[in-house]
Parts: sequence; C-alpha cells; structure tokens
Amino acid sequence: MSAADADAEFLRMIVEREEQTGAAMPIDSLIILSRLRNERRLRTADLAKSVQKPETVVRGTLEKLVEAGMVEAHGTGKGRTYTLSAKVYQGAGQKAAYVRQAGFDAIQQEQMVLNFIDTHGSIKRADAADLCHISPFQATRLLNRLKDKGVIRPVGQGKGTRYERS
Repeated sequence: MSAADADAEFLRMIVEREEQTGAAMPIDSLIILSRLRNERRLRTADLAKSVQKPETVVRGTLEKLVEAGMVEAHGTGKGRTYTLSAKVYQGAGQKAAYVRQAGFDAIQQEQMVLNFIDTHGSIKRADAADLCHISPFQATRLLNRLKDKGVIRPVGQGKGTRYERS
C-alpha cells in the first residue's frame, strides 16, 4: 500500500466518523490524530504543544477520542501515552502497523529484558526503558517484577544499579 493509499484511507475514516456523528471533527482532534499517525505514541504534554491548549483541555479531547474508539490510552499518570486504536489501523489497512506501535505486553517486555541480559551480561533501568519503549518508572516496575520472580537480581545501589540473571 502506498502512502497516498494510506492517506486516502485515513481521510475516509475521518469522513465516516463525521457522517456517523453528524458533526465536523474538531480541529484539535484532527491535529491529535495526525500527530499520532505520524509519530505513533505521544504523551498529553507532547500533544498540548501542537494544539496550543492546556494539558487539561487536551486530556478531555483525548478521552473523547478514546470513547470514540479512535485512540487508545496506555499506562497511568505522567507516563500515560496515547496511540491510534486497532480500529483506525484496520480501517486504513495497516494491521501490522498497529502491533508495532502498540508496543509489547508485559511478558514480551520481560523476555526482551532477559534476552538483553543474556547478550550483554546485565541491564540498567535506562536500558530497559529504552529497549521496551516505556518510561523509567515503568522500567523500574518491570525490573522489580522480574526480581520478585527470582529471575534477576540487583547489583549495586542507586543510579549505578544493574540487574543480572539470578
């Protein structure tokens, strides 16, 4: 599928949504959908800059898009990110793109961390965050989960902590 075909499918989906609701899609929603389409995963703060409105207003717009089934929310708090929904990618004929942008589930993340340790001997929190495309806080939770299962153990303390296989 060419980029032009994908653009036409994306536009068709927007027009169908407007026909369903009987109203034009707000410009803020269009900007958000366009940014998510191009950049795949963004936080509220990232999107607030694009629509030039406070994060609280953007969060409301995002929740409306979530309710409409066009956007999916991932995580909680400041680490919460948004992606286009599976329905949007399916409508645009890009099912594999959804799987790529949606990220990896917890089991896949754990396996990726273990593979990294097997390859490099150890992993730091920043490496886990980068590897799994998650926030540092989420990486800490992931590493603690593996530690609690007895699969890995911490070596060192504070910023220099790295994790090795148990």
